[in-house]
Amino acid sequence: MAETQENGRESTGLGQQDDPLSTRDVAAWFVREVLPLEPILTKYLQRNWHNPSDIVDLRQEVYARVCTSAQREIPREPKRFVLVTARNLLITRLRDAQVIPIEATADIDALEVATESPGPDRIAIARDELRRLQTALDQLPPRCREAVVLAHIHSLAGHEIAQRMNISHQMVSVHLNNGLRLLANFMHGEELPGGKAKP
Repeated sequence: MAETQENGRESTGLGQQDDPLSTRDVAAWFVREVLPLEPILTKYLQRNWHNPSDIVDLRQEVYARVCTSAQREIPREPKRFVLVTARNLLITRLRDAQVIPIEATADIDALEVATESPGPDRIAIARDELRRLQTALDQLPPRCREAVVLAHIHSLAGHEIAQRMNISHQMVSVHLNNGLRLLANFMHGEELPGGKAKP
């Protein structure tokens, strides 16, 4: 089903389940458009979720949902789409817990974006994509993995990563670029160093 402009997705005619975009296209789009939004997404989740220890898991589930959805149609407004997805995830979690903190409701309503809760099949696909991403991350060369984790899981800035890894800022960029390129390659089926192919 083609999405409308209201939820930030561009109708390209590729919205059918049997005509998905290539994994290469989705992986390249994810690295280029979604990963740079991580600080914004992290702040949004921290502001709207009551348990700080859940933030990493919530963020990864948002990424999995975004990737799964993008396989059908690349969103025209990535920032809006990522925040819509985060909002929907929080609504689902709050509904399941049957506890809605006042501060969470206020910020979620303030976003004023459409709701689109995925069904069980899409959640299962998203979890599978998340497992694949974790497998790829585990197989990265150690320094690349460390840089990617510090940047995209712990949300550290380049100079903080350089200090933590005891390397130059330029080497941080090298490790991040290599790590993200290898992750994208893995997501569309190429082998990682050491001949480890995707599961």
